[in-house]
Amino acid sequence: MAELSVLLLRACLALLAMPIYLLSFLGIWKPFCEKIFFPYFLGKICGVHERRSKPHKQDLFRNLPNFAGPSGELKLLEIGTGLGANFQFYPPGCKVTCTDVNPNFQQGLLANMAKHQHLHYERFLLATGEDLHQVPSSSVDAVVGTLVLCSVGSVDQTLREVLRVLRPGGAFYFLEHVAADPSSWKSFWQQVCFPTWKLIFCGCCLTRELWKNLEQAKFSELKLKHISIALPWTPIQPHIIGYAVK
Repeated sequence: MAELSVLLLRACLALLAMPIYLLSFLGIWKPFCEKIFFPYFLGKICGVHERRSKPHKQDLFRNLPNFAGPSGELKLLEIGTGLGANFQFYPPGCKVTCTDVNPNFQQGLLANMAKHQHLHYERFLLATGEDLHQVPSSSVDAVVGTLVLCSVGSVDQTLREVLRVLRPGGAFYFLEHVAADPSSWKSFWQQVCFPTWKLIFCGCCLTRELWKNLEQAKFSELKLKHISIALPWTPIQPHIIGYAVK
């Protein structure tokens, strides 16, 4: 009965979003989404998410200076930098390399860089999380990815790349929305929204159990906890947060 309800409600949602499905079929939606809609939406939703997640991020990044290299410098790589919402949490003098698959974030990213001049920005790389070949192996002290593993093509390959670029003893910091408890109404609505949400928001997946990927990756230490971030009327309230050490 539940599966039938999901299918019926998915169909209703698809009917409501029919213009977007049509634009996608014609090959128009994806370039429009990447260039205009998603950067605009991210700028709006990030403000809300940032306010709700700020205490969690402050706590998460508090020990970031502990992972500085032997020279005392902290070299950090951020995957899926987007508009640079995490810059405020990085310690002064931190050397930051930014990466994103979408070049259309750069205008907002430059504005955020100008606001956070306590950091040293090394370069921006147009790259996916699964392919960081432009970054040498064992060359960074920390990798940060927030709200990015939901939309990468391969979570496991992304984590392999994270492990490759981290120096031994370096850390991967994450904050990600994840699948809800299967027995909950949140999970039910995630299942309903999944296909349309993924189409509208550039491949964002609602039902990934990302903690399992992190547990199976070859980190020597994993600090992870499940939290809920209050984002009413959205299916992305369940999150995981923490860091993993190479």
